[in-house]
Amino acid sequence: MNHIDLIGTLIEAWPLLWNGLKMTVYVTVVSLVIAMILGILVCLMNISSVRPLRGVAKFYIWIIRGTPMLVQGFYIYFAIPQLLQLITGSQFRIDIVTATLITLTLNAGAYISEIFRGAIQSIDKGQMEASRSLGVGYATSMRKIILPQAIRVCLPSLVNQCIITLKDSTIMYALGLPEIMNQARVFVGRTMESFATYTWVALIFLAIISVLMVLSSILEKRMSKQ
Repeated sequence: MNHIDLIGTLIEAWPLLWNGLKMTVYVTVVSLVIAMILGILVCLMNISSVRPLRGVAKFYIWIIRGTPMLVQGFYIYFAIPQLLQLITGSQFRIDIVTATLITLTLNAGAYISEIFRGAIQSIDKGQMEASRSLGVGYATSMRKIILPQAIRVCLPSLVNQCIITLKDSTIMYALGLPEIMNQARVFVGRTMESFATYTWVALIFLAIISVLMVLSSILEKRMSKQ
C-alpha cells in the first residue's frame, strides 16, 4: 500500500488482535488473582518471628527482584522441563500458557508481598498489642484487624502493580504466547502494515491502562480523605 489506512488496518487486523487481547487479559487477571494470595502469604512469612520462614520469603523475593522477568520465563519454560526430564528420565513439557501464568504470578507475587509488608508496617503496632492483650490470637488479629486496614492502605499500589503486570505480559510473546503483541507481529508479517498495526496495539493498551490509572487516582483520593 502507498498510504497508511488506520481504519482499514484495524478492521482487517481486529480478529487477530481481539484473540490476542483476550489472551493478554486472561493471563494478567489469573496471574494477579493467584499472585495476590501468594503475596499475602509471602508477606506474612517475611514478617514472621520464625526465622526459616523469613529466610524462604527473603530468598524468593531476592531471586525474583534480582532477575529479569524474561529470564524467569525462559527458565520456567525451557530449563525446568529439561531438569525434570533429567531427574525423572521421562519427557516433560510445560505449555506456554502455564509457563506464562507461573512467571507472571511469581513475579507479581514478590512485589505484592513487599507492597503488603510496607502497608502492614505502616499500621500502628499498638493495635496488634491491644488485640493480643485482649486474648485474641495472632492469626485472628492479623486477619480481622491488621490485614483489612493494610489492604485499604495499599489499594492504589496494588492497582499500579496490576498495570505493571498487564504491560509485562507482552514480554512473554518472546516465548510464543499468542497474546496481542504476538498476534500483531503475525499480522504485520503478513501485510507489512507496521505503523498502523502497532499504533492500534499502543492505543488499546493506553485505553485499558488509562482506566486503571483513573481507578488508582480515585482510590488514592478516597484513601487520603479517610
